[in-house]
Amino acid sequence: MANLTLTARSALDGFTKDYGTLQLRKITGLAVVSIATPLDGGTVLSKAVRAAFGAGMPSPTMTTVGKNGTRLMSSAADQILVLFDHLTPDANAVVHAKIKGAGYTTDQTDNWVALEITGSNALKALERICPIDLHDSAFAVDQSARTTMEHMGVFIIRTDAQSYTLLSTSSSARSFLHAVETSITNVL
Repeated sequence: MANLTLTARSALDGFTKDYGTLQLRKITGLAVVSIATPLDGGTVLSKAVRAAFGAGMPSPTMTTVGKNGTRLMSSAADQILVLFDHLTPDANAVVHAKIKGAGYTTDQTDNWVALEITGSNALKALERICPIDLHDSAFAVDQSARTTMEHMGVFIIRTDAQSYTLLSTSSSARSFLHAVETSITNVL
């Protein structure tokens, strides 16, 4: 049998590229952990989340931001995603310990690729491939939505007036990057 050595690599290997005033980059060091609410455990989980992260539970369309920039986002009924800076592979254990077992946690970090698009043309680039209204009056800072872009599932979060975080499945990371890059080049 052949002696093989595997080396772990993240999707898109820390991609970053400037397009004039617009920047597209893969967010590195981002952990994604889901928390599912136990049956009849919503109140207990809500209190545990506030104590652990300094933020309330997110609504279906708005994220909340807590301690150290930890972002909480609704991903499904009775389920949230916790997004936070974390470099080691123990993100699930960290979140589980912080909420003291008040919810069911699952590490989702390797399932998602996160891109950040920032700059004055970010909205123009995204509105070409995103079917939801992202203008200021319809999609405020800290708002989130689950949608599609070029037939791929995406979570989109508006993090600033000219910045968006996009989460798509890591299995289609290259295709997703290509779709976003193509849209950017079409608005320049």
